[in-house]
Amino acid sequence: MTLQEFFAQHPRLALGLSGGVDSAYLLAEAVRCGCQIQPYFVDSPFQPRFELEHAQRLCAEQGVTLKVLPAQPLADPQVARNDSQRCYYCKKQVFGAILAAAKADGYTVIIDGTNASDDASDRPGMRALAEMQVYSPLRLCGITKAQVRQRSKELGVFTWNKPAYACLATRIPTGTAITEEALQRVEQAENEMFRLGFTDFRVRLWGQTARLQLPESQLEQAAKRHGEIVTALSPWFEGVVLDLVPREES
Repeated sequence: MTLQEFFAQHPRLALGLSGGVDSAYLLAEAVRCGCQIQPYFVDSPFQPRFELEHAQRLCAEQGVTLKVLPAQPLADPQVARNDSQRCYYCKKQVFGAILAAAKADGYTVIIDGTNASDDASDRPGMRALAEMQVYSPLRLCGITKAQVRQRSKELGVFTWNKPAYACLATRIPTGTAITEEALQRVEQAENEMFRLGFTDFRVRLWGQTARLQLPESQLEQAAKRHGEIVTALSPWFEGVVLDLVPREES
């Protein structure tokens, strides 16, 4: 099945829009195929502000109206305790909100941006999506991340080369309880790293220390600018360490 065939079979649907590359491409392709599509963005402390801004820009460019749904995933103790199944419980809450809103708006088909490159064997969130009968058309049609980027570029979607950006909860080590204060510290620190010109990185919480994961191409620059980085992150972290194992570029 091609993606165009999927949209022909499902001409009216709702989309969980994250602001990232995959769901952005789905929205653009659905619009191009003439679908009636309603995107929903779930706004929570797990999402940095720029993701919402990107989702809003994308919808404006595609001529569709974005619906923003507020959420508080940390109100669920199963999410806040941050065990190995945290993503499962969080996805249940996030897409539960989308399903409820979509149903109220008259939509019965819900899709998300999981692609064929995503490893289902280590994604408890995918199990939650399957249980809620959320379709992942990119995965169903065998479309990889690289293909999503290329097709997005051809369609002129501005997110085509945007680095992958998992939710802020992934910066907290499994087994360490998640707090809104910790998420805010990580978000502010990552904003500073963006301001300093770094890309495709992670600022991971390690007690009161920030552990920086950077692509190999940026490690030397980070080492040379260590004093600048420590100063920039000092309002939120007592110390900064640089992980010498490079982060694979996405």
